[in-house]
Amino acid sequence: MAGSLVLAAPAATAQEGGGSWKNFSNSFSPQERGCGSISGDRFRLTCGSSSGDQRAERRYKEYCGGTHQFQGSFRINTMSGDKISLKQTFGPSDADFMLAVTSGRSLYSVRNGKKTLRPDKFATNGRTIRVNTVYSGGKHQIWINGGTPITIGGNGGCHYDKVGAYRTESGRAGIDVSWTGIHFYTR
Repeated sequence: MAGSLVLAAPAATAQEGGGSWKNFSNSFSPQERGCGSISGDRFRLTCGSSSGDQRAERRYKEYCGGTHQFQGSFRINTMSGDKISLKQTFGPSDADFMLAVTSGRSLYSVRNGKKTLRPDKFATNGRTIRVNTVYSGGKHQIWINGGTPITIGGNGGCHYDKVGAYRTESGRAGIDVSWTGIHFYTR
């Protein structure tokens, strides 16, 4: 008598924030402006512009109330620009949190005092970096490759997430970055 082996895929779980989380599906719309282009999981700003709207991003659907977690990994393939936002969480009127990279390859928070999150030479070409953000009641916690979270304030109300590449106001375009393993959780 032949037996069968049934393998069940493990339930996806949030990597940070402790406690129990539930997956939730979140749709997105692409945003390509200026020299920005998206091809699958790759986001490119192909010019060296320091003016105009240069973006290649996914804007995910808005969520309201509760506690929400974003999880995803990025890898910079090449970069000639400076001060390029890679991940954003927007509140009712403006960005609560923007994760950006400098030409020296440090990661920093564009808002909230431009706090350095990881030092120079951290986000080198080809290095995969996992980002988790948890938003709850006007507070954000940010993890870069796990470790101790960084906590920043934020606005209450509905929010949405963006990933990709966006030239900040004081930045210069020129990047090819991939985003993979994107998941959303709630509790």
